[in-house]
Amino acid sequence: MARLEHICADIALTSGQAGGQGDGEMYFRLGLMHANGRGAEPDFVEAHKWFNIAAMRGDRRAIAYRQEVSAEMSGDQIATAQRAAREWLQIH
Repeated sequence: MARLEHICADIALTSGQAGGQGDGEMYFRLGLMHANGRGAEPDFVEAHKWFNIAAMRGDRRAIAYRQEVSAEMSGDQIATAQRAAREWLQIH
């Protein structure tokens, strides 16, 4: 799964318009995959992370989905997801 995420994130970065930022669609899809648990248990921390990144990249749907996932998470889980999103953005 991590390899697929890396490939999808790279595609999103290189397919974006302004300066390779990515348009959020691929990140939104990654969030959906984790929220729905495709092939595994749902991972709301990862879903929140990807919805957060998608929202930052302009995908408005991600805001609502992130809020929905947050309702199922503890405060510590949300903090972990936010930290993971910040770390990912620093690297990419």
